[in-house]
Order: sequence, then C-alpha cells, then structure tokens
Amino acid sequence: MAGVLGMILAGGEGSRLRPLTESRSKPSVPFGGSYRLIDFALNNFINADLMRIYVLTQFKSQSLFHHLKKGWNISGITDRFIDPIPAQMRTGKRWYEGTADAIYQNLRFMELAEPDHVCIFGSDHIYKMDIKQMLTFHQEKQASLTVSALRMPLSEASQFGVIEVDEEGRMIGFEEKPANPKSIPGDPEHALVSMGNYIFEAQKLFAELIEDADNPESTHDFGHDIIPKMYPNGDVYVYDFSLNTIPGEKEEVYWRDVGTIEAYWEAHMDLLGKDSAFSLYNRKWPLHTYYPPLPPATFTDSVNGRVQIIDSLVCNGSYVRGSRIEKSVLGFRSNIASACDISECILLGDVKVGEGCVLRRVIIDKDADIAPGTQIGVNLTEDKKLYHVSENGIVVIPKGARVGY
Repeated sequence: MAGVLGMILAGGEGSRLRPLTESRSKPSVPFGGSYRLIDFALNNFINADLMRIYVLTQFKSQSLFHHLKKGWNISGITDRFIDPIPAQMRTGKRWYEGTADAIYQNLRFMELAEPDHVCIFGSDHIYKMDIKQMLTFHQEKQASLTVSALRMPLSEASQFGVIEVDEEGRMIGFEEKPANPKSIPGDPEHALVSMGNYIFEAQKLFAELIEDADNPESTHDFGHDIIPKMYPNGDVYVYDFSLNTIPGEKEEVYWRDVGTIEAYWEAHMDLLGKDSAFSLYNRKWPLHTYYPPLPPATFTDSVNGRVQIIDSLVCNGSYVRGSRIEKSVLGFRSNIASACDISECILLGDVKVGEGCVLRRVIIDKDADIAPGTQIGVNLTEDKKLYHVSENGIVVIPKGARVGY
C-alpha cells in the first residue's frame, strides 16, 4: 500500500530486562529460540503487505542493525524498504526525549515518503496483528488518529495509557499511567489500555509534531502530550484489538508486554503450553527472522543416560547428549553435555552446559559456559550472592559468563 508509511520505535533501553539488555537494545533481545523481539512488529507489517518501514534505533543498536541487515534486507524492489535510522540529532546533540520527539526528529524522512497515513508501532511486544484491519477502521471513521487498545486487568493497567471510549469508538478520555485507572463501564475488573500502536493522518501528525516540538512545557511523548491534546477534537478513535483476526488462527488474541524478566520468562512458558495461545506454526501467518546456516539439532544417548526432550523448543545447531530437557527453550548452538537436568529454562544460544548440571528456571544469555556439576536455581539464597535473581526466583546468567570455573 503506497500511501502507508510504517515507523517502528526500536530505541528502547529496556532497563527492567537487565542483564539481558547490558549489551543490546530491548528490541534486539532474543525470543523463542529463533527470533528477536522486533521480529513480531516487523512480521505484522510484512504479513499485511505494508513494506515501507523505517526502524528508529537509539541505544546499543549494533546487534539490531546486524539482525536487520541479515534477516530483513529488501533491496532492489521499487518503493519497498525496511531501513534502520539511528538518532539523527538534527535538532542538537541529544538522544530522543520521548516517543513524539523520536518521530519529529525524522520528520524529513517521512515527508520525502509522501504518505497519506503513518503507522507508528512499538517493537517489544509479543503478538500478531493484521494492521490492514486497523487501517480500514481508521479510514472508515475518517479519524485523525486511531489508537489500538485491549482489555487489561485493573491491577496491571496503571503501567499503560488508560482509555475511555463512547459507543461509536470515539476516544472521550485518556490518562497516561494513572495511579487509579478507570475501569470499563459494566466491567469493574478491567480497564481499556493503549497498546502504543497508532495510525495518524500524515498531515495532521506533521502539524502536531511541529507544534509539540515548539512547546517548552511538553515531554514530547504521544501518551503524555499528543493524545491528550488531540482527543477532545472528537476525531480520535479507538481500535479494539480483540476484533483483529489472523487467518488460520482461533479468535482469541494474544498480547504480552515482555518488559520485565518475569514477563519474558512467562511468555516463553506460554509458547511451551499445550495448544499455545501464540502459535509459531501458522503457515498463513509466517514468522520471518534471520536463520543462520546450521545443521539440524542433534540428540544422542550417552553412557550416563538417554536423551529426554519434553515440551521444549530446540533450535538448529544444538547438540544434546544423554540429558533431560523439560519445558525449556534452547537457542541456536546450545551444547548440553550428558547427565544434565534442565527444567523451565531459556538458553539464548551459543551456550555450553557441562556434564551433570542441574538448572531450574534459569535464563542464560549468549556465549555463557557452565562448568560441569553446577547447580543453578536450586538454592536461590546462594544464587543471589552470585547472579541476578528476579522477585519470582528467575535466575539470569549474563552474556559471556563463565560459571563455576
């Protein structure tokens, strides 16, 4: 669709995901063995045939550039592109100061593309969405801005922008991260929250961004400044994400914000559940990423035991000898020696686990080497002296760590 431009905000620092974000930005954090977080937003655009996309990067963006170059290179096709854009610093030597400022600093790129509509989406949520359906709703309502929204338990809603809407789908109230979020009328347990995905009429967006940039009182953020200013005009609408349908899938929608270690671990466990709400296997909605050229995963028995793989995902290049792997995700080139017992773990790839290790609810970042006989996640009191342990007892081993040597 020539008149549509995609802007993916991929500059997130991801401080709550540390230590996974010590050396990479949040959108480039690996997920589900084969993917990176940004892949899900990109697939939502590509599967809707929206192929004019700028990816706005910022912090620690090298691994993200590397991934986009290898896995998402559209070259030589007229007027189709997925281009990463680092912070331009056109308005002074400063990083992006808010989501609206990130878009404003790239106003020239947008104007050159001459779009009718601009889709501004985040890059760090796990979900599938046919953006064309939201675009159709936006055009039918003749909206200046359409915000996608979903129901969220009231207890979690204060982390998001909370929306009030009338019968027509028009936004009549908005509060960014309120301490006491308003519930949906007739549903006291839930609030309607913004997913951080917006479709703007291009000229309206440009005018709002220029006006906002000149306002010294503004925080230059869509949630704090742009949306509260625009909705009283009556032409801001709310798209109900639960109505979005994906070909070949059941009607219930899945959306997860993986902003914390707990949420990141839980989203992986969701993938491993029976009849997972988030399918990796729908041929009508393929999930593209970069796959390195690797041999198939290999499993061999050893003198110390037989291989057992239960409810797990194991990526190419992995080698598992005589060990038990249960409810775990093993990324590319995971090397597991014999007599190990690994349960509810996430290995991000290029991880070496020595003989006789016991791992429970552990996330191991790339290039880590675990010495034979090491136990992690068994005694959390001891683990806390050595590693990052989340509130719910998820142990995180950082990139390149040598453990137990």
